[in-house]
Amino acid sequence: MSNENTMGTAPVKSLILKTGIPLMLSLLINSLYNFVDSVFVSQVAEDALTALSLAAPVQVLVSALGLGNAVGLNAAISRALGEKQPEAVKKTASAAIFLAVCAWALISVACLLGVRWYFDWQSGGNETIAAYGRDYLSICMLFSLGQMGQWVFDRFVIASGKSHLFLFTLSAASVTNLILDPVFIFALGMGTRGAAIATVIGQFMGLFAGIWINRRWNKEIPFAFTLKPDWRSVRTILRVGLPSTLVQVLTSFVTVAMNCILLAFSSTAVAVYGVCVRMMGLCTVGVHGIDNGLIPIVAYNYGAGKPDRIREALKWALIDSFAFFLPFLAVLELAPALVLRLFNASEFMMSIGIPAVRLMALSWLISIPSLVVAAALQGLSQPTPSMVLTMLRQAILPVALAWLVRGTGRLELVWCAFAAAEAVCVPLALALWHRRERALR
Repeated sequence: MSNENTMGTAPVKSLILKTGIPLMLSLLINSLYNFVDSVFVSQVAEDALTALSLAAPVQVLVSALGLGNAVGLNAAISRALGEKQPEAVKKTASAAIFLAVCAWALISVACLLGVRWYFDWQSGGNETIAAYGRDYLSICMLFSLGQMGQWVFDRFVIASGKSHLFLFTLSAASVTNLILDPVFIFALGMGTRGAAIATVIGQFMGLFAGIWINRRWNKEIPFAFTLKPDWRSVRTILRVGLPSTLVQVLTSFVTVAMNCILLAFSSTAVAVYGVCVRMMGLCTVGVHGIDNGLIPIVAYNYGAGKPDRIREALKWALIDSFAFFLPFLAVLELAPALVLRLFNASEFMMSIGIPAVRLMALSWLISIPSLVVAAALQGLSQPTPSMVLTMLRQAILPVALAWLVRGTGRLELVWCAFAAAEAVCVPLALALWHRRERALR
């Protein structure tokens, strides 16, 4: 660790792409297998697709635990590397593995206590939808250890600036899932249960690949599992990562609330919303790849005392994020029906889905400045303003606006609520950054 890491020396313009593009490819593969999951399941029945849409907020809750741990360890390890503190790196890595196991235990208990009740409530009395959903979600939650572990080992390579290795861990998970999906869903006739089995097998493959890759090629971050972690490291991870977890938890409740609002229109509206969420994951891979790559760059240079590199990183992150999203925006605005046909959309689903896709795509475009600023604030160990910004744009404002317009009976106004919420939050994001940017001078 005596030599300067490339995070602090490489030209920022190329470093943003070098860090972000491997993450984009990885997120693309990840989004593709979520997208393909839904495409396969939609061929079973529209009720099965609706069940996956209803399962989505609980899956967000599950991911929230892994994401919070990942964000916290990412910033903590990158900063320790920038400060040349190898012992802190080791303690943080081991603490992150401990937290991943704790998260899996909590998820398993929640599954046993709540999955049946949740689908009895959310399915609106449709037992077919409830059965599809219980089969899928129970397997995903009880065997979520692979997902929790994969979050950790993926972030080890990102934090040390070796983002290209992340591609291999996520590829192992995604390719496995893509191969097994049609086998379990159709060949073995297991429906949504088969989709879940393929998913968890893929996640465990990603975990095993992550362990092997870090042991072999990421010597900067030594790790070991322990039941007695360094509690200071645990607190550091939680302090930075907990706000991200809380935001995701709130986002999950928002999705539940949106599903309730949409169920008043039809169960097909819920299915359309689920399709839009999956399309968002696919179409915004460029933006999220840049954002995820920005966090360790900002954290490293913050620890190394290089504010000019932080400002330059934010500038190029904004430019690159817009550049990567615009081609997707063109497709979604000009040919939304083409995408919906992949999901075996009925004539009714097509009629409400086309305006939904166009309006949601507009909201994703508007969200880019807020996403980039939130990532930069996380890298500066400023989780609270990042959390406030994200809560407003992803949770509080969309639900409030959708709730206000639901009584009009016009579904398109519900989709407009997302774009309006993003537009309101852009000035706030810029104000938060300028306030923090002055402190770097």
